[in-house]
Amino acid sequence: MILKEKNGILFFQFPNLAEFSDIRHGIFTKNCGHSKNPYQSLNVSLSAGDNDSDVKENRQIVSKCIKGNELVFANQVHETNVLILSKNNAPLVEEAFDKPGVGDAMVADIPGKFLTVQVADCQAVLMYDPYRRVVANVHCGWRGSINNIIGKTIKIMADIFGCNASHIIAGISPSLGPCCAEFINYKTEIPDRLWKYKDRSNHFDFWSLSLDQLCNAGVLIENICLSQICTKCNTDLFFSFRGQGTTGRTAAVIGLIYASGKS
Repeated sequence: MILKEKNGILFFQFPNLAEFSDIRHGIFTKNCGHSKNPYQSLNVSLSAGDNDSDVKENRQIVSKCIKGNELVFANQVHETNVLILSKNNAPLVEEAFDKPGVGDAMVADIPGKFLTVQVADCQAVLMYDPYRRVVANVHCGWRGSINNIIGKTIKIMADIFGCNASHIIAGISPSLGPCCAEFINYKTEIPDRLWKYKDRSNHFDFWSLSLDQLCNAGVLIENICLSQICTKCNTDLFFSFRGQGTTGRTAAVIGLIYASGKS
């Protein structure tokens, strides 16, 4: 991944997505914000227990890094509902922007609206189809992973927006790595068909699972960037629920810019 800095704010970009000038994206670190411990400091979640005014200031920091575009959030619940934000259904879309819907993935074809996933060990899977000009952002925790929220999101991209999976460019964010993803109760939590992703010490490789789910849905392996950065091993840069317990959430952002260069 590429480490970037803007106005003193650090964030990462996927090299494959960074090639496209008609989108902006970023995986932000936990640093350079306003929140106090244990949410220090660039926490973007309003539901983690932080002070709302600090969170709103943090969201403004993120927005300014992508040139003031509007951040669009969802109420993430670790399920598989996909929110569809289409310019062909403008009234419902504007309502969704004003009042976040319940879902763990978002798909959109509207410029200037930047899909934002909040994570602290979970994956954010960012996707872009440059032919149809459609972006998606997936909050992919272990519950979403075992129910293949990635595959469901790609199907919606195809069915609703006419995307071809082979055209999709994807990036898998820093998240809990196989080094730290221990599941003591995996026999009751994770279907046995997925036990092939487990090592002998009950650690699961959800990075490989997401990679396989992308490929099984038709995304080309050469179009996928896997960060391979474990959040629990890098709490100087990222929030980690496994590592810290009460903590904030970092922002993973992707969106289309206006073709005219408006923003």
